[in-house]
Order: sequence, then C-alpha cells, then structure tokens
Amino acid sequence: MSSALFITGTGTDMGKTYISGLIVKKLAECGKNPGYYKAAMSGNERREDGSLIPGDALFVRQCSGISQPLEEMCPYVYENAYSPHLASRLEGNPVKMDVVKQGFNAALEKYDYLTVEGSGGILCPICFDEEKIQLEDIVKELHLSSIIIADAGLGTINSVVLTAEYMRAKHMTVKGIIFNHYHPGNVMEEDNIFMCEYMTGLPTLAKVEDGATELNIDVDVLTGLYEERKI
Repeated sequence: MSSALFITGTGTDMGKTYISGLIVKKLAECGKNPGYYKAAMSGNERREDGSLIPGDALFVRQCSGISQPLEEMCPYVYENAYSPHLASRLEGNPVKMDVVKQGFNAALEKYDYLTVEGSGGILCPICFDEEKIQLEDIVKELHLSSIIIADAGLGTINSVVLTAEYMRAKHMTVKGIIFNHYHPGNVMEEDNIFMCEYMTGLPTLAKVEDGATELNIDVDVLTGLYEERKI
C-alpha cells in the first residue's frame, strides 16, 4: 500500500520545492521508491516547441535523481507566475478536481511514498471562476496529512502560528515544521524556532541551511510522516 504526505508553506517562496526535492532524494537514496506530485504549477518557461516545462517537477527530479516522467508529476502547468486561479483565467485550462485526483491515484499506483507539494500557502485559490477550489480542498479531497515549510528568519512566528491554527481550524492534520534558510547559532532564528514550537505544539522536523544537499532527518522518522492511502 502506498503512502502520501502534503507539503505546504507559510507563503510563496518559502522553499517548498527545494525541501520537497531533498525529501524525495532522501527517500530515493534509502530505496523507498518515492514519487512527486503537484496539482498546479505557475511561472513556468516554454520549450522551443511552445510546450510548458513544469519547472518545480523538473527541479525535484534533478535534485532527487528519480526517473519519474514529468507529465506524471503535474496535470496543470501555467506560464504566468500567478496563483493558479488567475493564471488559468488568462491562459485557459482551469483546474478540475477529478483530473487532480486521477493523476494522484495514478502516481500512488507506481510509487510507495508520494510527496505532494502545494501551490503557494495553504490559502492559495486553485480555481475560482469555473469551480471554487482552494488548496485546502485538494488536501482534504486527497485525505493528506501535512508538514509546514517556513523561513527561519524574521516574521516567521506570526506566519507559522497563523498557518498552523488555520489548518487545525479547517480540520487538517499537521505533523510538524521544517525551517528553511537556517543559520546555526543565530540567536533570533533559534528563538523563532522555540517560539513556533511553543505556540503551535508542533515539532521541528529539520533545520535546512542554504545550499544544503541533504535533509538531516532519520529516514524512519521521515517515512513515519507519510500516511497510507488506499487507491
């Protein structure tokens, strides 16, 4: 039976894709047959033939060394670096929940540990005009538990606590926090992490320094974050 885990962030550019790549790499190096999935990606470049390159998926594949085909990793790819609801309004091809679920289930059939990355923060609107889909709707529809990726620096206490409390209020399970852009010995960052743990009750799963090529977390702890999913 395959397992899955959702990766969200306290906002955009928190390093969700970077951390997802390190997670998948760790699982691959330990022989866990991992895969990656993201419902919608924005801000992508085009190939010479005009087709869009799913940049986040490409990064994860290159970082982790897995051979998962890019077309299996994301059903909705947009050029404009906007929220998917706005990108699709301009470009067409709005997100449909049944398509997201089909791609997710297909990936579950092939991979034992599926890392599912969100778009932006947990309040990101995925579709608005044709159908009302928030990112949290995808998390709930796919029955996923989550971890939060946060910046270790200034302002993170507010964004971490608000994200965690919103997710709890919406009945989403949060397993812990990974802090990115961490500088060992920085007194403010160390206090930020302590306060986030204290105010949310969530554990710190890892502290990731800039340029890190490995995720400093025991593989058994990592796989324990994933929950089994029936296909």
